[in-house]
Amino acid sequence: MFKDTVEGLGDVFATDVQPPMVIIVRGPPGSMKTTFVHNIMSTYLKDKDEFGLYTTLEESVRSHLRTIKSIGMDISLNMQISDFSELRKTHGDNIDKIDYLGFTEDLIKHFKGIYKDKFTVFAFDSLGALYSLMRGVETPQVVRKKIYHFFEMLRDQGLVSFIIMESTLDGESKLLGDEGFLSDGIVMLGLKRKQGKLHRYLQVEKMRATRHSMEMHAVEIRKSQFTVLGPIYED
Repeated sequence: MFKDTVEGLGDVFATDVQPPMVIIVRGPPGSMKTTFVHNIMSTYLKDKDEFGLYTTLEESVRSHLRTIKSIGMDISLNMQISDFSELRKTHGDNIDKIDYLGFTEDLIKHFKGIYKDKFTVFAFDSLGALYSLMRGVETPQVVRKKIYHFFEMLRDQGLVSFIIMESTLDGESKLLGDEGFLSDGIVMLGLKRKQGKLHRYLQVEKMRATRHSMEMHAVEIRKSQFTVLGPIYED
């Protein structure tokens, strides 16, 4: 899933992930979280008889595809991209009553029913958007309980799941506090200021049952692909 999907990521991971896994991909705006996850899923699925589901909570499918196409990145025919715009339209004034996690679970079970064990990889974009929609509707205690059951459901389905999460520029994530413990892995995509310029980097903070580097690695888009360049050394 990691070693053969992103150029240079094999230098970060000595051993690869095995399902089921729930992996948080966190970072500030502009750190290419969506691009990174899409690149992994699309490349992984390209030559496999498997299926992946990418769900986007606030961004439309059209907007997502426009971003990916602007980079020149491939779009896998084995990956379904779904947004929640139609769900919000049908609820009208009752938008605050939408059970987004319940709908996502139904969507996963629907595709599991079709593809069975061939449905192997899933993405949820993003947890921060979900919390914004739930704020004032659910108490933090209820949200934590729902996230716990959501992560357990993803594992029960045997998926490698990527959960995108926003953070501030200094790396502080907009989390409830338990997600880091509930997840199996955390990948940080950050922005580091150096010589007056912002440089993107990747850092694996946690990944259960794997051997991996914990150094910051510089990343950029090269030849229409997310590329890991190598470790960042402090001056």
